[in-house]
Amino acid sequence: MMENRIDKAFMERKRPILIPYITCGDPSLEKTESLILALEKAGAGIIELGIPFSDPIADGPVIQEACNRALKQGMSLRKAISFVGNLRKKTEIPIVFLSYYNPIYKYGLSNFAQDAKIAGIDGLIVPDLPPEEGQGLKKLLLKNGICLIYLLAPTSTEKRIKMTCEESSGFIYYVSLLGVTGIRKDISETLKEEILRIKRSSNKPICVGFGISEPSHAKEIKDLADGIIIGSKIVSLIAKNPDSPDKAVIPFVSSVLRAIKNN
Repeated sequence: MMENRIDKAFMERKRPILIPYITCGDPSLEKTESLILALEKAGAGIIELGIPFSDPIADGPVIQEACNRALKQGMSLRKAISFVGNLRKKTEIPIVFLSYYNPIYKYGLSNFAQDAKIAGIDGLIVPDLPPEEGQGLKKLLLKNGICLIYLLAPTSTEKRIKMTCEESSGFIYYVSLLGVTGIRKDISETLKEEILRIKRSSNKPICVGFGISEPSHAKEIKDLADGIIIGSKIVSLIAKNPDSPDKAVIPFVSSVLRAIKNN
């Protein structure tokens, strides 16, 4: 597979890099565009762009509500691909789609891979697609220079860790807690040993998400993780400030980035 923007981000930037998650089209595509550009300017390293789906099984209430708002705006996978294609005239920040499998299957795997490449999408996370069933999609994506990123969890066995590390490209998404996405007060006490367990099976970047919602959380794991993914907290700030989400999101993101950089 050809080198893409995700690989370059991990090679060129001081780790860990911050990966904000936002839902595409919430509260509008115009606001999504301005947010991505503002996040890049603030220092985010990769954007995780959620594709709204009617039954997002891995997402908690905050992101479910964002999906519902975006769907009411008429958001779809096709529109999201077109959106990124237009956005590529303004930015080179790596963009990773998070989509459930059904919209991709309906779109057509080959068509999706080709259109995603043309648009400039760098990676894909499919929460409901296990590595055992992802070979067909992975082959098409790699052919088009797009990473297929798999997830690991605290319950993952050694066998599963090894397989997932082998199959994942770009980075490995470590789900730091059991359950759905959401804002938490504390991060897992066993997170350090779990990340070290994965690192014994792979030298690929490990990015930690689910429950990371405060600068203090990011600071706590900055020496362990290659990337820090924050979603629900950012999406909740967007929901509370739909007219000018940048004004709420960017100060928060800047505080997280300061926490990552400070010793």
